[in-house]
Amino acid sequence: MVGIESYSAYVPAPRLDLAEASTVMGARAKGRRPVASFDEDTTTMGVEAARLALSGARDVRNLWFATSRPAYLEKSNATTVAVAAGLPDSVGAYDVSGALRSGIGAIRVGLDGGSALVVVSDVRYGLPGSIDETGGSDGAAAFVMGDDAPVAELVAEASVTSEFLERWREPGAVRTRTWEERFGTEEYVPLMQRVAQEALDRAGLDAARVDHVVISVPHARSAAAMRKGFTPAQLAAADAAGTGFAGAADAALRLTAALDGAAPEQTVLVVAGADGADAFVFRTTARHAPRARGGIADSLAGGYGVSYGDFLNWRGLLPREPARRPDVRPPVPPASRRSAGWKFAFIAGECTSCGYRNLPPRRVCLRCSATDGFVPISMVDVPGRVATFTDDWLSESVQLPAKVVAVDFEGGGRFEFEMADAVGRAFAIGDRVRATFRLASVAGNGVRNYVWKVRPFDEEDS
Repeated sequence: MVGIESYSAYVPAPRLDLAEASTVMGARAKGRRPVASFDEDTTTMGVEAARLALSGARDVRNLWFATSRPAYLEKSNATTVAVAAGLPDSVGAYDVSGALRSGIGAIRVGLDGGSALVVVSDVRYGLPGSIDETGGSDGAAAFVMGDDAPVAELVAEASVTSEFLERWREPGAVRTRTWEERFGTEEYVPLMQRVAQEALDRAGLDAARVDHVVISVPHARSAAAMRKGFTPAQLAAADAAGTGFAGAADAALRLTAALDGAAPEQTVLVVAGADGADAFVFRTTARHAPRARGGIADSLAGGYGVSYGDFLNWRGLLPREPARRPDVRPPVPPASRRSAGWKFAFIAGECTSCGYRNLPPRRVCLRCSATDGFVPISMVDVPGRVATFTDDWLSESVQLPAKVVAVDFEGGGRFEFEMADAVGRAFAIGDRVRATFRLASVAGNGVRNYVWKVRPFDEEDS
């Protein structure tokens, strides 16, 4: 039976203190929310989630990438995720973008087709002081779907589509506009109750017998109404996600939390409301093991604080005086194409004559001068350590000073990177780092310069 063979969640490391943020705007809020760093977007977060889900998984035929905030229109973002995730060029990669419901849509397509990687990623924007800002969350989740050895089988599903204008955003706009929340609640709750009951009937289950329940909907009031139909114990595992509403990725992130807490042979009901409603019933198999550590709850427990000023600057809502230097030059498409293996997949060249790793690959070995004799080698999972570092106050980075480090890789190879997730963190020569796919810059013509950086190696990486 088709189902989820492996899954993962990615939560960005920066944390915004909501009390500080709301105080600036004369409002009140509490807690922390994860926010994408200045060098992250939905594509880079999707890559992080995809690589984790693919670890140890069998080959997939298709990749479906869903978000309400695509980095590009017309140009595919799914192809970037596919290459950076290390998938072969025989994999079809497709975007499902724009609407909040696109995340559930990608999950349905992945389950229908089987042998697919589904990646759902989103960044929630909102004007300062808005509910979207304080109640939102950024993150990504990925699922390998198939019928080979699922850890959670799909038992039943149900959907209903309903046209009503409750939430909308114009292309290119920052903020989301909404109608009165009571209207949305009156529309969403009956639809969600309907699909939940239909899915349970098809699964031959009573609501009281479901072990874990995931509820995802943009309205806190609608979510509260739906939660009344279930016990705290049924909701506890998904609640461990502890995030605000993560847009198109919300149901997927909460599902990973529910699976983290589920034991083998337990049922998980997922109910999501967006332009209608969808419900899935999964049953975990004997292959599934609860995730005691390394899951989304552990990710949320970590991270580092970011000031409200930096957060607004990263979002482009509070422009800061840039470094006084020429404008950022965009990547040149032919050059990017020629170096795609290095630039997007972090593939180095190992000399067949002397074994020296050339970073980046080149025709002539830097050590022995042999020509055209190289073996491609992925550096993504090769452990590295800081060889030396410095602060660069003239960098084109959004966050100054940029932390620039030279990294020595296990087995050979040295390269210079910008350190990601380094705000307010101290590090030293010899510290462990791991590779991460990030943004170097966004040029004036809108071209995004994706590169591999490194970030501090944290406990959950082991």
